[in-house]
Amino acid sequence: MVAIPKPLTERGRKTRAALVDAAETLFGVKGYDGTSIVDLTREAKIALGTFYIYFPDKKSLFVELVDSLGVRLREHVALRVGKEAHRIEMERLAFLAFLEFVAKHRHLYRIVRQADFVDQDCFRRYYRRMAGPYAEGLREAAARGEVRAGDPEVMAYCLMGVADFIGMRFGLWEKKPSAKVIAEALAFTTGGLLPDRKRK
Repeated sequence: MVAIPKPLTERGRKTRAALVDAAETLFGVKGYDGTSIVDLTREAKIALGTFYIYFPDKKSLFVELVDSLGVRLREHVALRVGKEAHRIEMERLAFLAFLEFVAKHRHLYRIVRQADFVDQDCFRRYYRRMAGPYAEGLREAAARGEVRAGDPEVMAYCLMGVADFIGMRFGLWEKKPSAKVIAEALAFTTGGLLPDRKRK
Protein backbone atom coordinates (compact mmCIF):
# COMPACT_ATOMS: atom_id res chain seq x y z
CA MET A 1 0.00 0.00 0.00
CA VAL A 2 1.18 3.52 -0.84
CA ALA A 3 1.15 5.90 2.10
CA ILE A 4 -0.95 9.02 1.49
CA PRO A 5 -0.40 11.94 3.85
CA LYS A 6 -3.39 13.02 5.90
CA PRO A 7 -5.00 16.27 4.74
CA LEU A 8 -4.04 19.49 6.44
CA THR A 9 -7.07 21.57 5.49
CA GLU A 10 -10.36 21.54 7.40
CA ARG A 11 -12.21 20.56 4.24
CA GLY A 12 -9.79 17.69 3.65
CA ARG A 13 -10.18 16.44 7.20
CA LYS A 14 -13.96 16.52 6.88
CA THR A 15 -13.86 14.58 3.61
CA ARG A 16 -11.57 11.96 5.08
CA ALA A 17 -13.80 11.69 8.17
CA ALA A 18 -16.84 11.28 5.91
CA LEU A 19 -15.16 8.33 4.21
CA VAL A 20 -14.32 6.73 7.57
CA ASP A 21 -17.92 7.22 8.73
CA ALA A 22 -19.20 5.71 5.48
CA ALA A 23 -16.86 2.77 5.98
CA GLU A 24 -18.17 2.18 9.51
CA THR A 25 -21.72 2.02 8.17
CA LEU A 26 -21.12 -0.05 5.04
CA PHE A 27 -18.47 -2.46 6.33
CA GLY A 28 -20.75 -3.01 9.31
CA VAL A 29 -23.88 -3.66 7.22
CA LYS A 30 -22.59 -5.16 3.97
CA GLY A 31 -19.21 -6.48 5.12
CA TYR A 32 -15.79 -5.80 3.66
CA ASP A 33 -16.17 -8.02 0.61
CA GLY A 34 -19.69 -6.77 -0.08
CA THR A 35 -18.69 -3.11 -0.11
CA SER A 36 -17.13 -1.40 -3.12
CA ILE A 37 -15.28 1.89 -3.38
CA VAL A 38 -18.24 3.16 -5.41
CA ASP A 39 -20.51 2.29 -2.46
CA LEU A 40 -18.21 4.13 -0.08
CA THR A 41 -18.00 7.31 -2.14
CA ARG A 42 -21.75 7.31 -2.69
CA GLU A 43 -22.37 6.96 1.06
CA ALA A 44 -19.84 9.71 1.81
CA LYS A 45 -21.36 11.90 -0.94
CA ILE A 46 -18.08 12.51 -2.74
CA ALA A 47 -16.84 11.86 -6.29
CA LEU A 48 -15.26 8.50 -7.02
CA GLY A 49 -11.92 10.02 -7.94
CA THR A 50 -11.79 11.92 -4.66
CA PHE A 51 -11.43 8.64 -2.80
CA TYR A 52 -7.90 8.15 -4.13
CA ILE A 53 -6.77 11.50 -2.80
CA TYR A 54 -7.21 10.06 0.69
CA PHE A 55 -6.75 6.30 0.38
CA PRO A 56 -4.91 4.15 -2.17
CA ASP A 57 -7.41 1.30 -1.87
CA LYS A 58 -10.33 -0.10 0.11
CA LYS A 59 -8.11 -2.04 2.49
CA SER A 60 -6.30 1.12 3.58
CA LEU A 61 -9.61 2.71 4.51
CA PHE A 62 -10.67 -0.41 6.40
CA VAL A 63 -7.42 -0.42 8.41
CA GLU A 64 -7.83 3.26 9.24
CA LEU A 65 -11.40 2.59 10.37
CA VAL A 66 -10.35 -0.19 12.75
CA ASP A 67 -7.46 1.86 14.13
CA SER A 68 -9.79 4.85 14.51
CA LEU A 69 -12.41 2.83 16.38
CA GLY A 70 -9.71 1.62 18.75
CA VAL A 71 -8.50 5.16 19.40
CA ARG A 72 -12.04 6.48 19.92
CA LEU A 73 -12.89 3.63 22.27
CA ARG A 74 -9.80 4.22 24.41
CA GLU A 75 -10.45 7.96 24.47
CA HIS A 76 -14.08 7.43 25.45
CA VAL A 77 -13.10 5.13 28.31
CA ALA A 78 -10.38 7.52 29.50
CA LEU A 79 -12.87 10.40 29.51
CA ARG A 80 -15.42 8.45 31.55
CA VAL A 81 -12.84 7.14 34.03
CA GLY A 82 -11.27 10.57 34.45
CA LYS A 83 -8.98 10.89 37.44
CA GLU A 84 -10.58 8.18 39.56
CA ALA A 85 -7.85 6.97 41.93
CA HIS A 86 -8.91 3.47 43.00
CA ARG A 87 -8.55 0.67 40.48
CA ILE A 88 -11.76 -1.17 41.37
CA GLU A 89 -13.81 1.96 40.74
CA MET A 90 -11.86 2.52 37.52
CA GLU A 91 -12.89 -0.95 36.37
CA ARG A 92 -16.55 -0.17 37.02
CA LEU A 93 -16.42 3.11 35.13
CA ALA A 94 -14.43 1.61 32.25
CA PHE A 95 -16.90 -1.26 31.89
CA LEU A 96 -19.85 1.14 31.73
CA ALA A 97 -17.96 3.30 29.22
CA PHE A 98 -17.35 0.29 26.98
CA LEU A 99 -21.06 -0.54 26.99
CA GLU A 100 -21.83 3.07 26.07
CA PHE A 101 -19.43 2.88 23.15
CA VAL A 102 -20.96 -0.37 21.90
CA ALA A 103 -24.40 1.23 22.02
CA LYS A 104 -23.18 4.11 19.90
CA HIS A 105 -21.05 2.06 17.49
CA ARG A 106 -23.24 -0.95 16.86
CA HIS A 107 -21.11 -2.27 13.99
CA LEU A 108 -17.96 -2.41 16.15
CA TYR A 109 -18.00 -6.17 16.66
CA ARG A 110 -18.56 -7.08 13.04
CA ILE A 111 -15.92 -4.65 11.80
CA VAL A 112 -13.20 -5.71 14.24
CA ARG A 113 -13.81 -9.40 13.61
CA GLN A 114 -13.54 -8.90 9.87
CA ALA A 115 -10.08 -7.44 10.49
CA ASP A 116 -8.83 -10.92 11.40
CA PHE A 117 -9.38 -11.87 7.75
CA VAL A 118 -8.68 -8.54 6.02
CA ASP A 119 -5.50 -7.52 7.86
CA GLN A 120 -4.33 -9.62 10.78
CA ASP A 121 -1.74 -7.07 11.91
CA CYS A 122 -4.53 -4.52 12.22
CA PHE A 123 -6.68 -7.02 14.13
CA ARG A 124 -3.93 -7.77 16.65
CA ARG A 125 -2.98 -4.11 16.97
CA TYR A 126 -6.55 -3.23 17.94
CA TYR A 127 -6.37 -5.52 21.00
CA ARG A 128 -2.72 -4.98 21.86
CA ARG A 129 -3.13 -1.21 22.01
CA MET A 130 -5.86 -1.70 24.60
CA ALA A 131 -4.18 -4.50 26.51
CA GLY A 132 -0.79 -2.79 26.90
CA PRO A 133 -1.91 0.26 28.92
CA TYR A 134 -4.55 -1.89 30.65
CA ALA A 135 -1.89 -4.30 31.88
CA GLU A 136 0.34 -1.44 33.01
CA GLY A 137 -2.53 0.06 35.01
CA LEU A 138 -3.17 -3.28 36.69
CA ARG A 139 0.53 -3.67 37.47
CA GLU A 140 0.57 -0.26 39.16
CA ALA A 141 -2.64 -1.01 41.05
CA ALA A 142 -1.17 -4.29 42.31
CA ALA A 143 1.88 -2.40 43.58
CA ARG A 144 -0.49 -0.14 45.54
CA GLY A 145 -2.32 -3.16 46.97
CA GLU A 146 -5.60 -2.33 45.22
CA VAL A 147 -5.76 -5.55 43.18
CA ARG A 148 -4.22 -8.95 43.55
CA ALA A 149 -0.74 -9.66 42.26
CA GLY A 150 -0.59 -11.72 39.09
CA ASP A 151 0.37 -11.57 35.46
CA PRO A 152 -1.10 -8.20 34.44
CA GLU A 153 -1.27 -9.05 30.73
CA VAL A 154 -3.25 -12.22 31.41
CA MET A 155 -5.53 -10.31 33.76
CA ALA A 156 -6.03 -7.55 31.17
CA TYR A 157 -7.08 -9.99 28.47
CA CYS A 158 -9.40 -11.80 30.91
CA LEU A 159 -11.14 -8.55 31.79
CA MET A 160 -11.31 -7.47 28.16
CA GLY A 161 -12.86 -10.82 27.30
CA VAL A 162 -15.59 -10.44 29.91
CA ALA A 163 -16.44 -6.93 28.70
CA ASP A 164 -16.37 -8.09 25.08
CA PHE A 165 -18.87 -10.91 25.55
CA ILE A 166 -21.14 -9.06 27.97
CA GLY A 167 -21.21 -6.17 25.53
CA MET A 168 -22.11 -8.51 22.68
CA ARG A 169 -24.72 -10.58 24.53
CA PHE A 170 -26.50 -7.84 26.46
CA GLY A 171 -25.39 -4.58 24.83
CA LEU A 172 -25.60 -5.57 21.18
CA TRP A 173 -28.18 -8.36 21.03
CA GLU A 174 -30.54 -6.77 23.56
CA LYS A 175 -29.70 -3.11 22.92
CA LYS A 176 -29.09 -2.24 26.57
CA PRO A 177 -27.96 -4.41 29.51
CA SER A 178 -30.09 -4.30 32.63
CA ALA A 179 -28.77 -3.00 35.95
CA LYS A 180 -28.76 -6.61 37.19
CA VAL A 181 -26.54 -7.77 34.32
CA ILE A 182 -24.11 -4.92 34.89
CA ALA A 183 -23.99 -5.59 38.64
CA GLU A 184 -23.39 -9.31 38.09
CA ALA A 185 -20.60 -8.73 35.58
CA LEU A 186 -18.91 -6.17 37.81
CA ALA A 187 -19.19 -8.44 40.86
CA PHE A 188 -17.49 -11.19 38.87
CA THR A 189 -14.66 -9.09 37.48
CA THR A 190 -13.92 -6.92 40.49
CA GLY A 191 -14.24 -9.91 42.84
CA GLY A 192 -11.53 -11.66 40.86
CA LEU A 193 -9.29 -8.62 41.10
CA LEU A 194 -9.46 -8.11 44.84
CA PRO A 195 -6.37 -8.96 46.89
CA ASP A 196 -6.67 -12.23 48.85
CA ARG A 197 -7.11 -10.45 52.19
CA LYS A 198 -10.23 -8.73 50.86
CA ARG A 199 -11.93 -11.79 49.42
CA LYS A 200 -14.98 -13.09 51.26
